[in-house]
Amino acid sequence: MPVDESRLSGFYKLSVEERRAKVAELANLTPDQVSALANHGELDELAADRMIENVIGTMSLPVGIATNFVIDSKAYLIPFCVEESSIVAAASNMAKRCLKHGGFKTSNDQPVMIGQIQVLGLENVEEAGEAILTAKYELMKMCNSLPSTMIKLGGGCKDIIVRSIDTMSGKMLVIHLLVDTRDAMGANAVNTMAELITGKVEEITGGRVHLRILSNLASHRLARVEATFTPEELSDDGTRDSGSKVISAILEAHHFALADPYRATTHNKGIMNAISAVALACGQDWRAIEAGCHAWAAVDNEHYSSMTQWYRNDEGNLVGVLETPMAVGIVGGASKVHPVARANLSILGVDSAQELAGIMAAAGLAQNLGAMRALATSGIQAGHMKLHARNMAVSAGAVGEEIERVANIVNSQNGPVTQQLVNQTLEQLRMN
Repeated sequence: MPVDESRLSGFYKLSVEERRAKVAELANLTPDQVSALANHGELDELAADRMIENVIGTMSLPVGIATNFVIDSKAYLIPFCVEESSIVAAASNMAKRCLKHGGFKTSNDQPVMIGQIQVLGLENVEEAGEAILTAKYELMKMCNSLPSTMIKLGGGCKDIIVRSIDTMSGKMLVIHLLVDTRDAMGANAVNTMAELITGKVEEITGGRVHLRILSNLASHRLARVEATFTPEELSDDGTRDSGSKVISAILEAHHFALADPYRATTHNKGIMNAISAVALACGQDWRAIEAGCHAWAAVDNEHYSSMTQWYRNDEGNLVGVLETPMAVGIVGGASKVHPVARANLSILGVDSAQELAGIMAAAGLAQNLGAMRALATSGIQAGHMKLHARNMAVSAGAVGEEIERVANIVNSQNGPVTQQLVNQTLEQLRMN
C-alpha cells in the first residue's frame, strides 16, 4: 500500500459500513472477506465445534483499524480486535507522530522455536549432555525425517543445545531443539519432533525422558522495532520547546517502569493492548505471545521490568525500541480457519510470519508511547473516558440516538465522567 494511503483522513467520521468499504477497496478484499467482517465476525456452529470442545455458541468482539502506520517504508492498515476504548485511537495517533523520520523500522530473527526435552534419572548430567551433543546430527536427521511442507521450504531442526538445571526434584538435563518453523507458529511440528526422538534420547543418555513440549519463551525468535519522534511531533502546539518538555515527562514515566515491577506490569499491559489485539484479530495464539513477552521482560533482569527502551538522542528526539519474542504464523491454526482472521491478514497484506511479527511489535511500541504520553501530560482518564462515554451511556440504558447525545453532553462538562453522571444525564434528557 502506498505510504499516503495509511493516513485515511476523517476515517473515524465514517459509518461502520463506509469504513469497511474503504478498507476493502484499499486492501482488495474479496466479497467473502467483506461478508465475514460484516457478519459480526461470527463463526457458524459447525466451524466453532471443530475448533474447541463442548461448544455452546460464539462471542463477538469489535475489530477496529489503526491508521497512519508506516513500517519499513510500507504503509499498513492494522486490524485490532479488542473491547477497550481508546486503544485504536492512541496507536493511530502515535503512528502519525513519527513519520518525519520514516515511521517504524524492524529487524526480526529467523522464525526459530524451542522444543524442550526433560531428562531425569541421570547418574552424570554433564556426561549425558555431552553424549547428546555428540549425537546431535543423528537426532536432527531424525527430526527432519518427518514428511513436512515446512521442512521442504527450508525449515526444520537446525541445532540442538543442552542445559543442566538444579531443581527441587534434583538435577535435570534439558535438551533444546531449535526448529525453524518458517511461516507457521510451529507448536505442533516442534512437539512432534520432541516426541519422535524420545526413545533415542533415552538410549543415548541412559535417563528417563519426561516432558517433551515447546517453550513459549521464543528467545531465538525476537521481533525488534525502533522509531524516532521529534519534539515537534510530540507536542500539541508544534513547537520544539513544548515537545522537549513532553519528552522529559515521558522519560520520567519510562524510568519509573524500568525501576518498579508494579509500574512495569501496567506499563507492559499497555504494550500488550496492541500486540494481543492484533494477534487476536489475525488468529494467533495470543496467550502464548503474552506469556513469552512478559517472561522476556524478566529474563536477565534483576526484576520484572519494561519491555521497551526509551531515550533522547543527540538531536533531542525521542527514540523508542522494543525487542521481544514474537511467535506468530500465517499458515495453519485459526489464521486459516476463522474467516475474519483470514480477512484481517488480507487487510495487512503480509507475506511472511516475520513481517507480521514486525507489525505487531510496531503496534506495541506505538501503544506504549500513547499511554505514557497521556499519563505524563493530561492524564490517562481524559482521553479514555471521552471515548468510553458511549459505553457508559449504553450501560445506563441509552438506545439509538440517545447514546451519542448523552456522550456529547457529559463530555462537554467540566470534571470527571462517572457512571452516576451518565445515568443522571440520560434521566434528564428523557424528562426534557
